[in-house]
Formats: sequence, C-alpha cells, structure tokens
Amino acid sequence: MPADAHEPRSTEIEAPAPQSSKSRSWPRRRSLSIALVAVRWLLITAVVASAIWYFVRMWDDVQQALLQMQPWRVIASFAVLLVGLALNVLSWTTILRGLGHPVPVVRGAQIMLVGQLGKYIPGSVWAYLAQMELGRQYGVARARVLVTSLYAAGIGVVCSLILGALALPQISVEHPQLLWLFVLLPIGLVCLHPAVMTWMANLALRVFRRPPLDHRVELRTIARAVLLCLASYATYGVHLWLLSDAGVPFTTVLLMAAAIGVGFTAGLLAFVLPSGVGVREAVLIGLLGTVMPVAEASAVSLVSRGMFTAGDLLMAGAAALAAAVMHRRLHAQDVRTTEYSDVAGS
Repeated sequence: MPADAHEPRSTEIEAPAPQSSKSRSWPRRRSLSIALVAVRWLLITAVVASAIWYFVRMWDDVQQALLQMQPWRVIASFAVLLVGLALNVLSWTTILRGLGHPVPVVRGAQIMLVGQLGKYIPGSVWAYLAQMELGRQYGVARARVLVTSLYAAGIGVVCSLILGALALPQISVEHPQLLWLFVLLPIGLVCLHPAVMTWMANLALRVFRRPPLDHRVELRTIARAVLLCLASYATYGVHLWLLSDAGVPFTTVLLMAAAIGVGFTAGLLAFVLPSGVGVREAVLIGLLGTVMPVAEASAVSLVSRGMFTAGDLLMAGAAALAAAVMHRRLHAQDVRTTEYSDVAGS
C-alpha cells in the first residue's frame, strides 16, 4: 500500500489563477464599443430625421413656386444640381486621400454625404460629429475626417470668394455688409499652402493621439480639390439659371455661381441656423435681383433651397445604398487601411 494512502485528502479547492489585466478589461472595452456604436447610430438617425423634417416643412412653399416654372427646366436644374453635389464629394474625397487615407469614392461619399445632413440641426458641429463617427466606424481616424471637413469648408470659402470677386460691384451695392468676408480670402489662401496644411493636419492628429502624416500634402492634391470645388459652384450657377425665366441671358451664370458661393459662405458663418437658412436666401435674392425681378429671385431662391435639401437626402441615400451593395469589397478595403484595430472584426 502506498505510504500516502491513509493521508487525509485536502478539501480545499484550488484558487483559480488571477485573470490578466487584458482579460479583465475586455468586457469593459466591449461594453464601451457597443455604447459608442449605439450613440453613433442614434446621431445618424437624428441627423437624417432632421433633414427629412426640414424638407417636409418647406414643401408647400416650394410647390407653389415650382408651379410657376417650366417643368423641363426644373428637371434639368435638379439634374445639374446632383452633378454639382457629386463634384463636391470628389473634392472632399481628394482631400481625405491627400491626408493619408486611401478611401474608395463610395465610402468617402457615404461618410461625407450622410454626415453632412447634420447641418440641418441647428449648430454646424453636428455635421462634423456625424462625419467623424461615420469615418471612425469604417476605420478612418476621427481627426483625419475632421481636418478633411474643415479644409473642404475652407476651400469652399476660398472658391466662393474667388467667384464673388466677379460680383463685387453688385455685392457692394446690394450687400455692402458682406464685403468684410473678402478679408478671409488671403487667410484662406495661406492655409491652403501645402506646408501650412500639413502642419495643421499633424497638429489635429496629435491632439487626437493619432500618428502624424508620413508625407507632405501635395500641391496637386490641393489644386485638384480647388478645381473640383470651382466646378461644383459653376454647376450650381447653371442650376440657378435653369430655374430662372427663359429671358435671363446665360451670361449671368457666373454671377449666379458667385451669388450662391457667397451665400454659402455667409450661411456657413451663421452656424446656429440649420444649413444657414435665411442668410443664404437673403444673399441670393439680393444678387439675383440685379438681373431679374425680386419676386422671381425669391421664387428661384426658395426652389433652390428645396432642391438642395432633396439632393442632399437623395445623394446620401444613394451613397448608403451603394455602400451596402458593395459591402464586402468596401469592408476588405476598410480592414486594409484601418486606423483602429476593432474594425477588422466588425
């Protein structure tokens, strides 16, 4: 018989080995991730609902103005507007790629277009937050999306003021209070210099604790974004001309492009208003009133506002649908370029 056969067996249960800090923190990180996703989708839902509500609320007034216009010109105007919105998406995506994230156009359109619906909530910050959270969901650093959106807005201001210079005589008469906006033009041009743009982007990335750019933003990237933005404003000018009476000469397109550009800039500064409502219309009516009756300018401005809202919703929906159809391919690209480890398993 073995020597230890009569020794009492221990009744103590062996204590489990202490869990590593990594395994203890996993449920906490998982809960935080779920909470962030829930907040992200609540934000997106609120943004889309606000844009839809805004459009429904103004539809009766827009419908009355539409009845006074030629149907073919209205349809053509909306089609041209969609082209302008698409050019704006390409400008935004060009900047994001130049800042070091090779996002596909469809994914960039989804982030930019769905996120920008936040402008229909009073306070422009909601658009930036929605874009940042959408970018984060697909592996793009929040700081990179924020810098992209800020630079896209800056390029929009610069381009609007370049075009606005063509309408300085009309602006000085109709809206002399807007002349101070042109002080922003040299400041904006300096900020678009590749060295300044790279420095500011790295500063934002550092604040968000993301790695700095491994390259300097190229001049051709900035030039392409600016040209696309100018082309976008030009199509908006055609969009306004098509809404006007057939007797308005096509040579006024540049004035209309300048009017809508300066109107956008003035509305951007009125950030407490949803999408700069009222401010943009005042600028448009004042400048369009130099080439058409004020009543007609008011109708054109009102219909244009409704079309922009409908276009924003349609383009955002199309981008989201295209991203859903191309989900597998886009997700594979998200995983290859992600700046967050949890995107690969999402």
